[in-house]
Amino acid sequence: MLALTVVVTLTVVVTLIVALVVANFSSGEKKVEHNIDRLYSSDDPQFVRSMGLLLGPPVTSGNRYEVLLNGDRIFPAMLEGIRSATRTITFETFIYWSGEIGQQFADALADQARAGIAVHVLLDWVGCSKMDHRYLDQLKRAGAEVIQYHRPHWSGLGRMNNRTHRKLLIIDGHTGFTGGVGIAEEWTGDAQDPQHWRDTHFRVEGPVVAHMQSVFMDNWIKASGNVLHGPAYFPAIAERADSGEGVAHMFGSSPTSGSDDMELMYLMSITAATHSIHLASAYFVPDGLAINALVEAARRGVKVRIVTPGKRIDTHTVREASRACWGDLLKAGVEIFEYQPTMFHCKLLVVDEYLVSVGSTNFDARSFKLNDEANLNIYDREFAREQVAIVEADIAKSQQVTLEAWLHRPLPEKLIEKAVPLIDWQL
Repeated sequence: MLALTVVVTLTVVVTLIVALVVANFSSGEKKVEHNIDRLYSSDDPQFVRSMGLLLGPPVTSGNRYEVLLNGDRIFPAMLEGIRSATRTITFETFIYWSGEIGQQFADALADQARAGIAVHVLLDWVGCSKMDHRYLDQLKRAGAEVIQYHRPHWSGLGRMNNRTHRKLLIIDGHTGFTGGVGIAEEWTGDAQDPQHWRDTHFRVEGPVVAHMQSVFMDNWIKASGNVLHGPAYFPAIAERADSGEGVAHMFGSSPTSGSDDMELMYLMSITAATHSIHLASAYFVPDGLAINALVEAARRGVKVRIVTPGKRIDTHTVREASRACWGDLLKAGVEIFEYQPTMFHCKLLVVDEYLVSVGSTNFDARSFKLNDEANLNIYDREFAREQVAIVEADIAKSQQVTLEAWLHRPLPEKLIEKAVPLIDWQL
């Protein structure tokens, strides 16, 4: 009888563990599984219409945006925004580590909380593992609400693999920041050496900031159960008279809602491209659908240029997984460049010098399937041309990978690449 009880108990335990593992490593319900037909080009009004309707919020006009290159320009702008707040600050980020810049953010947020500003901070539990807990204590003592997203708990073990990778800072509901940076010393400086990373962030004003706030609220409600609303968070922002300009929308994705929206956005954009695609990606590990879309674009005459990290990268496994799938791209004429000076952490897509998509999303399965992500899409030719010029400047500091060089890469690298695809869906 005792033996039977032990067997039953072990069976239950094993079943529970298997169920948790499956839940932990599964993506959401919505999946893009087939190539997307090319029914229109990026200059067809149907392109923007479809993007808005399929990805969530419709596009808004009358927005203004500013590009911020590297920490020397990004962090002062963000800190100035925090200090300028008069009512509310909402802040969600993946990486927040200890260091001078981490202390500066903690001080600025705490000062505003003590001044009576409503400060809400959402930090990913994994991403802030290197954060000094005195920052958390400092913020809480000042009156800020601080939540660690998906902190381990027996009731939520199935969510452990779902991280918030979003990078959102919203000031008074009318000014927003998004892009690639985390709060850590690596992002300070001006990408001047291997210890200071290359990244881009964006400052936004206008009606689209309400979209950003809504994306933040999505995870805030999940994590706290509390709904923040009203004019302090969603003030009325009138569109400018020139309503055809400053067109943009912000949308999010997560395994529990809109799980494939990010990959859908990339596939639709690549499929609609007619002239050029500029893709900057810190972690470029495309799946079969993405490779097919890029190959088809190159074959119909689209100039495709991709910038990704070189040997100076924080995760070498990702680089090996990335290089393993370059064959078909290079054969189709896609140009791939590895950034040389330092870690390249940018996340940017520019299509036909018209669409600019920026935010937290990497071009890999983890961003497409497992993480909570957020991207800002801007439809503005002048702004797009500015971003292309920046990408071209990064290419000037990169080394192009030719098909011949890729075919003759070292044997140990080829052997590693054979094994890496077995886990690339988790990278």
